[in-house]
Amino acid sequence: MLVFGPQTPIYIAIDPVDFRFGIDGLARCCRTLLSQDPMAGSAFVFRNRSRTAIKILNYDGQGFILTHKRFSSGRLAWWPKSGESSVAVPARELQVLLHNGSPEKANMARDWRPVT
Repeated sequence: MLVFGPQTPIYIAIDPVDFRFGIDGLARCCRTLLSQDPMAGSAFVFRNRSRTAIKILNYDGQGFILTHKRFSSGRLAWWPKSGESSVAVPARELQVLLHNGSPEKANMARDWRPVT
């Protein structure tokens, strides 16, 4: 199981990428397409063109971790749409996405905020 804390920045790339890319190719996509530093501790989520698989690139301080999930049946039910190259999402929405759910349809509680 892949677990990210609530403070981990997670970016979903809107456009599909070539899944022949490995760590170096996806790190280059982070720098050029998303304008983000892949070694900053953020997680970057990519999808393939046919929407049947997801790759997550993360740097943990010692090296890169590349996770590949291919759905055994069906395609991604949800993917964000935006005019930007990437969208920042909270960790709980990534967990819903990894289970092929739609974070927009999930009835999740709002983020906790201190009362002032």
